[in-house]
Amino acid sequence: MKSIPLTFSFLFALSSALYAADRKPNILFILADDLGAHDTRCFGSKFYETPNIDALALRGVKMTQAYAASPLCSPTRSSILAGVYPARSGITAPVCHLPQVQLQKKLMGANANLKVLNAESVTRLKSEHFTLAESLHEAGYSTAHFGKWHLGHNLTKDDRYEPKDQGFDVDFPHTPKAAGPGPTYISPWKFISDPTIVGRPGEHIEDRMSEEAAKFIHTHEDKPFYINYWAYSVHSPWNARKDYIEHFQKTVDETNPQHNPLYAAMVHSLDDGVGNLMKALDEAGVADNTIVVFFSDNGGYAYPPRATDPEGFSDRPATSNLPKRSGKASLYEGGTREPCIIVWPGKVKPGTVNDALFQSTDFYPTLLSMAGLKPRAGVKLDGMDQSGTLVGKKSPRDLVFCHFPHGTPNQAEHMPGFLPGTYVRKGDWKLIRFYADNDDASDRFELYDLKNDEGESKNLASEKPHLVSELNELITGFLKDTEAVIPQRNPNYGKVATATPSTGGKGKEPKAQNEEFSGLQGWKARGFTFGSDDGVVKIKPTNATPFLGISAGIHGPATIRFRVRCRDSGEAKVEWLNPGSEKESSKPQSVLYTIKGGDWEEISVRVPSNGALSILRLYIPAQQQGVEIDWIEAQGSNAKNRWDF
Repeated sequence: MKSIPLTFSFLFALSSALYAADRKPNILFILADDLGAHDTRCFGSKFYETPNIDALALRGVKMTQAYAASPLCSPTRSSILAGVYPARSGITAPVCHLPQVQLQKKLMGANANLKVLNAESVTRLKSEHFTLAESLHEAGYSTAHFGKWHLGHNLTKDDRYEPKDQGFDVDFPHTPKAAGPGPTYISPWKFISDPTIVGRPGEHIEDRMSEEAAKFIHTHEDKPFYINYWAYSVHSPWNARKDYIEHFQKTVDETNPQHNPLYAAMVHSLDDGVGNLMKALDEAGVADNTIVVFFSDNGGYAYPPRATDPEGFSDRPATSNLPKRSGKASLYEGGTREPCIIVWPGKVKPGTVNDALFQSTDFYPTLLSMAGLKPRAGVKLDGMDQSGTLVGKKSPRDLVFCHFPHGTPNQAEHMPGFLPGTYVRKGDWKLIRFYADNDDASDRFELYDLKNDEGESKNLASEKPHLVSELNELITGFLKDTEAVIPQRNPNYGKVATATPSTGGKGKEPKAQNEEFSGLQGWKARGFTFGSDDGVVKIKPTNATPFLGISAGIHGPATIRFRVRCRDSGEAKVEWLNPGSEKESSKPQSVLYTIKGGDWEEISVRVPSNGALSILRLYIPAQQQGVEIDWIEAQGSNAKNRWDF
């Protein structure tokens, strides 16, 4: 009689083991926003505290040569879900929150202010892509998306661009229009349109999202699930929990290039979210059957924050990607090298390090293979199956490409590498082709030996012309294969152009456009076409960062006020240069502002700078439907100027 319970116990254990072996692994994909290559302890930071991410690394493998497909967010996000290069999908800029539905990639129209004509990015992840989520859903997975989407939203009932249209059963907190977490991470949240989602007083959005994701894990522990946890952190706005800021203020080392307590606090909240997710996996008893990915969509923001903050840290960079050069929006290593951790229980030896080349396009076929699945027949993928690489086999990838047809010389002044270009990495060599950037409108090349020059400080292009030619042929083949939009020199650069006709108003034809046009009263136009109608300047952007610039003749501290109207809410900045800063190549300073959208509103921005302001720039939200400005006023310590258009 005593042997019977043992027999049943044995059979139960055996059946449980067979069930576990037969069940497909769960997948948890954690994607940080703007987290730099060295913004965690396990990837080299000596300031930020990331105990949960560090513990995650000990469970799996750290990929030290992992690349995002783009130095900006939406293109990389599309590469993960669609498995193709941004050059192929056409999503090459973070514009998927815009109301304009543009599905065809093309070159932008000519504008006299632009030296090089860049691409006009597609604004939606087209439904023709059979996504990673759809593949897993078809295989029986329960699927959920938590957090930032930024791959398109629906305007009509027939549109199919949101998470639930692209393979996800659950979407929380459902903010497909939002490019970021709005004005604050701390409750109450204004960027969430669902009125039923209300945070507790002082609740951080990562705490709430990870709580909801944990609930999903517990309610789906008996069925394979795929969770996209795409964090809002650590993208702007620059705010965080006060107690965390105070904690990191006590540990700042000013000699460390990473020395912003505010940003450190933001990183710590991201880490809290990771900890909550891993705790849920452990408590649900599914951690041993769950693949976990930790990655970032682009490089860290290695420049001064775009806004002042109550704690007074706007004078220092958000983070530093050193020894890697530059950061977000750059074709240098700081723009696309990412922290990457992959946990594959029972397959990958915990606590290992792998230096094989890996790119965000590879996640699609790799995760399917890890789950014992294959891509659907006929689905075009640029990514490579790296499942074997994770367990020590030779990587199938020997080339990394990045096509980024955006940026201007002005942007590159304070964000080095933010120029239209394409790079290829082969082995330790990296060649960047900057389009039409020489004086004769030819392409300019930079060649780096990453093994001996990780900071890309010595351009070897002139010393190794044959290698430049060889790698450039690879770029040319890549561009042809992906049918990429290639930037080119603007034949109308510096010429007088005709303004885009304005809409609304009283039907008058707008005046002719010229950056010296008297209707702007001395302001110079950059990155947009404009017209003037009934005392209102009507702006139509031609790139992602349009602005008005002027030598204002005032001394700070100053207050900049202006009356503006645009259809949707938006975020931009007021930027200034102090005397001599252009010659000395120091970085401009800036303050963020937010437009609510819908009707006319007056914006007031405080410029906390002493001394003369040699250059003043008013950046405008890049909204395709246009922005209107009625007047601008600059009140300094020495004078007050007003421009009534």
